[in-house]
Order: sequence, then C-alpha cells, then structure tokens
Amino acid sequence: MAMKNLLKDDDIKKALDQFKAADSFDHKKFFDVVGLKALSADNVKLVFKALDVDASGFIEEEELKFVLKGFSADGRDLTDKETKAFLAAADKDGDGKIGIDEFEALVHE
Repeated sequence: MAMKNLLKDDDIKKALDQFKAADSFDHKKFFDVVGLKALSADNVKLVFKALDVDASGFIEEEELKFVLKGFSADGRDLTDKETKAFLAAADKDGDGKIGIDEFEALVHE
C-alpha cells in the first residue's frame, strides 16, 4: 500500500521538508503535518502495516530509524536520539517495539 493512497503528496513533502535537519523530528508535529492525525483509526493502522517492513506486527527500533522513508524514498533516516525518543513515546507496554494499537494511540493522542 502506497502512502499516497491515504495521504496527500504535498503533505508528505511538507512534513519531510519540515524535519529535514538531524534531530529535528517531532512525531506529534509530523503526524499532524503529514495528515495522519486526520485519518480514521483503521487508516492509521494501514499506515502502520506499511511501515512494518518485516510484517512482524510490530515496528521495531531498527524499522523506526527508517520510518520517514516509509512515507517517501526522499525521507531521511532518524538519528539514534530521535529513534529512541519516538520509541519511548509509543512503547507503552515497555516491550521495546511499537504495536499497531500503540501506534494508533500515539497518532491520535
């Protein structure tokens, strides 16, 4: 599933441009700018599945590092600091990975 089926190309570009600099990523602002917050829970879960590259049912830290590339090949890699902060914000059960419900809750918090 391509992100552009759910999100507008212009919004994706705008969001990626806003967080182009290393250590500038803010998941709350990104979700808002890219249009994720406006999606239904079911559509957010479709986005999760697209970002879950290995189809494990979780977004692990290594996948999270490349999350912006999931929105566009032009997306940069998150820094280790950004990756750990993103994981800490989403991983409510402390298992070291983000489940689909954790992701949806994070997007809509």
